[in-house]
Order: sequence, then structure tokens, then C-alpha cells
Amino acid sequence: MKVDEILYCFRIEDLDGDGGLLDELLSALDFEHSSWFDRETCRVWHTVYARTPEQRAAERRRVDDELPAWREMGVVVGATEEFDLRSDEWTEAWKKFFKPLEISPRLLVRPDWLDDLPKPGQKLLSVDPGMSFGTGQHPTTLYCLQTIDRLSQRQDVNSLLDAGCGSGILAIAGALLGYDPVDAFDFDPDAVASAKKNLARNHISSVIPTVGDANEYPGRAGGYDLVCANILGHLLRAFRGRISSWVKPGKFLCLAGILNSEFDALAADYVQLGFTEVDRCTLKEWTSGLFRRDLRG
Repeated sequence: MKVDEILYCFRIEDLDGDGGLLDELLSALDFEHSSWFDRETCRVWHTVYARTPEQRAAERRRVDDELPAWREMGVVVGATEEFDLRSDEWTEAWKKFFKPLEISPRLLVRPDWLDDLPKPGQKLLSVDPGMSFGTGQHPTTLYCLQTIDRLSQRQDVNSLLDAGCGSGILAIAGALLGYDPVDAFDFDPDAVASAKKNLARNHISSVIPTVGDANEYPGRAGGYDLVCANILGHLLRAFRGRISSWVKPGKFLCLAGILNSEFDALAADYVQLGFTEVDRCTLKEWTSGLFRRDLRG
């Protein structure tokens, strides 16, 4: 993106509370967007970015088409407005919403533009998400990071797959905490480009994220000790056969990006495929879980 490039934007007021659900729904439709919580007014806004006025008009029509389905999911949308924005103005404005995040005594996640230092013995993960999802702030990303940290202390958990890598934050965390090998992919080429930059920022050359689809990604021969699939619930269900195949028998699958109302049914689907639920965590409207594949799988 050029510094003087004009972004053609429209903003959606989210009356649903913390804005997490609509943020995920916009991501699922591959919108370039950001989500803002105004601490002074306690209002949530989602801003969609377009390169031309015509693209902005088309994106607004897509939102209008989706509104009936979103309302059925409990999304309540308020005012909308259009505006133009210089890309450098956007870059500086959104940075104030991200803070350092201590995952554990072993891992600190810090946006690239801050200078907070890790504690002794704590790994520093520096990330610039750009327009790709992933700074650890979202409940589903946080659960995956905590799971990666916890399982890294097991002698029998070494290899990691970050499925739907976004900014690459999970793959970076895995590499910093000693996982080897680490693989990552995302269906969005822009996300993969962002992940590559973040990996370089953290001086990690052993992980090479690729563009791929969850229904086709082959994975590593023999599978992985831990697979983190932080994608939307309907995709986790649709591609469950392929996702299951990435996990070694006796090893772990972390599922995230799932609405509370969807989790029990989704968990049952994976149990039918030979998994046992060993942990779950509910934060706001999201439930994530850790599953172990049967040895006979």
C-alpha cells in the first residue's frame, strides 16, 4: 500500500456488545477491515476498506445482502457511514488499540511499534498484523497461544501446524517455544504475505507459510503433534475429515473460532472421528477446545 494512497471506507456501528462476532463474519467474507472499540463512548465500529469508490459500493451491497443472516445470528447493526482516508492516517490511528499481551511467564506478545521488554526467561513475539487478523487479543487466538505454550512443555509434542495462519502469530509462537517442524498456511495471499513479514521480524527462517485451502492442504507426511485450526466453525465442520488427517494418532487438535452455540455439535462431530475432548474454554461468545486423537486413528 502506498503512503499517499486513498482508502475508500465505510463504517458499520456494531450494537452487539464487544464486536467479536461481526469481526469474524467480515473476515469470513474476506473483507479488508478493522474493528475499533471507542473507550470513551463504549461504541464498537467496523471499518471496511476499498481501493476504489466502485469497490466500496460493491462491498456495501455485499453487507446489505448478508444482513438478514447476520441478524439471525444475533448481530445488531446500527449506523453506517462512508468516508475517505489516506493510508498513512489509517496506519497511525489503529495502532493505539493494541497493547502488549503476556500469554504466560514464557511468552510476551508485543505489537511491533511498542518497546515493552520481556521478563527474564520470557520469549518476545513481535507482530505487526497489518490488515491480517492476529495480535493475540481475540479470545480464540489467545486460547491457541496458551495451548501452544502449555503443550510445548511436553516431551512428546514437537511438530505444529498453524491452519489459517493470518498474521502468523501462532506459527511464530510455536517456533519461539521450540516446536520443530512448524508449518503454516492460509487461503488469503495477503495474510500469507503478512505472516512472512512477521516471521522475518522475529528472525525465524525455518517456517515458510504457504497459500492453501483447508479442504486441499496435504500437511506433512505422518501428521503433526499439534494442529491449531483457528477458523470459523462452519469451515471446521465442512473440512473435518481433512483437518483430522493432519493430527498424529494420540496427539492434539486445537479448534477455535467457534461460537458458543456451535461448539457442542462440532465437538460431537470430531468425537465421531475418533477424538476425545480434553479441554474447553469459553470467553465472551467464543468457545475453543483441545482434542486428542485416539491411538487407533
